Amino acid sequence: MTMTIDAAGGALMASPAEGAAIVTRGLTKRFRGGQLAVDQLDLTVPRGAVFGFLGPNGSGKTTTIRMLLGLVAPTAGTSSILGSGSPRQALTKVGALVEGPAFYPYLSGAANLRRFDAADPSADPRTVERRVAEALDRVGLAAAAKKRYRAYSLGMRQRLAIAATLLGPRELLVLDEPTNGLDPQGTREVRNLIKDVAAGGTTVFVSSHLLAEVEQMCTHIGVMRTGRLVAEGPLAELRSANVPRIRVETPDVAQAAAVLATLGLTDVSPGSGELSAELGHALPEHVTAALVREGVAVRGIHVVRPTLEDLFVDLTGEGFDVEA
Repeated sequence: MTMTIDAAGGALMASPAEGAAIVTRGLTKRFRGGQLAVDQLDLTVPRGAVFGFLGPNGSGKTTTIRMLLGLVAPTAGTSSILGSGSPRQALTKVGALVEGPAFYPYLSGAANLRRFDAADPSADPRTVERRVAEALDRVGLAAAAKKRYRAYSLGMRQRLAIAATLLGPRELLVLDEPTNGLDPQGTREVRNLIKDVAAGGTTVFVSSHLLAEVEQMCTHIGVMRTGRLVAEGPLAELRSANVPRIRVETPDVAQAAAVLATLGLTDVSPGSGELSAELGHALPEHVTAALVREGVAVRGIHVVRPTLEDLFVDLTGEGFDVEA
């Protein structure tokens, strides 16, 4: 069930949230002093998705995650996880990594995971050794299971944190910067791990500043800006909304521009020795043939398709250091 909260903190209504792992409606957080961190957030994360949560510094991502997990009380709005409006009821089915958990430095990696497991009331103590071993193996730390945490590198510590989210069967993983501190090989392993977990039916909600990683592993994204959601949906659909451009290298820039305009291409932008335009529905080979037919000296033609970084900058007007 989803519980609505008014500005005074009173419960107003409850409604079901079906077919989604995470649902928020009008979710708002205003801190003391008037700072509005999250503003009327309407977010839907489909079950089974790998959902990338993006936004520049101060956009409200971490505050949103904290509200979803019951770590911060919302000022107003609704939220539900796995169909429940109570984080306490849902958290036994959720594995979460938020800003890195604290571990005991003098305990081994395996001993630390046993401590985490003991804090889970739903965990079966009879199977703890097997589950700890499996979690360490999945993140590539089996060989370091007996090594003390203080001797772990930053990347190994991040892997242990992810292992802590995998100690039991989870319907939802919430990961805040899961590849932080990892080398390229470790980043690839975590990416493959997330894909593997999702293939098993677990929904993964991942906040990351590595747009290339998000682009490779996420099926859906949501983009935040100044506390508001400015885009949400399947990644492929959001990318397709950005029209690809064609870039022509030629000494006959003016003549080429006239040909592109005749073909119906828009946003023709001449430059020095080249020009570009929105390709629209035109085929690159037809553009090439038309230019050659009109006697334009073509040195090169390139189709530039928008990346996730292009989409992010278009939506937020900012760079892609998006940790918040």
